[in-house]
Amino acid sequence: MIYSVITGTGSYIPTKSVKNEDFLAREFYDTYDKPLEKSNQEVIDKFLEITTIAERRHITDDQVTSDIAFFAAEEAIKSAGIDREELDYIIFAHNFGDVKSDNRRTDIVPALASRVKNKLGIISPDAVAYDLLFGCPGWLQAVIQADYFIRSGDAKKILVIGADVLSRISDPHDRDSMLYADGAGAVIMEGKESAVPIGIIAHKTRSDTQAYLNMLHMGKSFEVDEVTGDNLYLKMNGRRLYQYALDTVPLAIKAALDKSGTHINEISKVLIHQANGKMDDAILKRLYALYGIPEAPADVMPMSISWLGNSSVATLPTLYDLIMKENLHLENLHIANALSADENEKHQINPGDTIVFASVGAGMNINALVYKV
Repeated sequence: MIYSVITGTGSYIPTKSVKNEDFLAREFYDTYDKPLEKSNQEVIDKFLEITTIAERRHITDDQVTSDIAFFAAEEAIKSAGIDREELDYIIFAHNFGDVKSDNRRTDIVPALASRVKNKLGIISPDAVAYDLLFGCPGWLQAVIQADYFIRSGDAKKILVIGADVLSRISDPHDRDSMLYADGAGAVIMEGKESAVPIGIIAHKTRSDTQAYLNMLHMGKSFEVDEVTGDNLYLKMNGRRLYQYALDTVPLAIKAALDKSGTHINEISKVLIHQANGKMDDAILKRLYALYGIPEAPADVMPMSISWLGNSSVATLPTLYDLIMKENLHLENLHIANALSADENEKHQINPGDTIVFASVGAGMNINALVYKV
């Protein structure tokens, strides 16, 4: 039987580090044209407590999303050791296209996947390049699509990219702008024949578009006199989104595990979209509670959000790449156990391990995937 296996990984972490104290001079508003009554120091301290984010990465003014995606793709191709001309598909998950530093309008024509294919110098017309917009779960949904292509016999090698530049679509007068970061990650997926299940063995996706449609949406700046005029920025109903994620993500993960016949105790790592540190910790606790287990293992959920922030579709492939290349220390894990971690130990994913990927985001969309290394 043919299974979809990740054979190469790559990521690009922007060089510009933006720390929480860099927001001290910002003019934050509570809602439209209503300044926050709290001091910026109070806002930043509360933000760190709620999200665990101490810094995030932003791209430089001369870069756009397709540039950093190209860097991650090059690294993934090199990691897999494949001939790029043999790629059957290039699937690029993003949400905002190429947004320039001096022009905040979305640019998605031609498709970003086509731009990356061009940058990679791929000549073959059989390497079909297209974009996928699915909120933060976009990269994982692209992986699921790639799995269908591979298992159907339509493709043998696929490049799946997740990249976003949130720093240019976040309202500088909205405290939620401190959440957002930039980044890119990519994987090469190949079809492998095996008598036992390997690679992707089950997945689950859901879309809740009625009551939860506008929890993430685009709107004008909170500062009505904002010089950028009619530009639209990412807006979030944080409290409702938090509760929605807690109520639904654990159920989606369990549905994928049940489909694969896997118990939570068989899982080595749970890789969740890096949206909010405490939210991810609460999701993990609820997941294990579904199995009657009061506490999750200390090292089961690696975290990168404290120093990389929320880079949307890029968080999962970047996290996976960091672990596979042993570049993520064990101290980066879910909050409940962070203080007891050995800062010199590194997260590892070993052959034979079973791991879970999961994400939640605009739509509202949720997906989960069970993967056998």
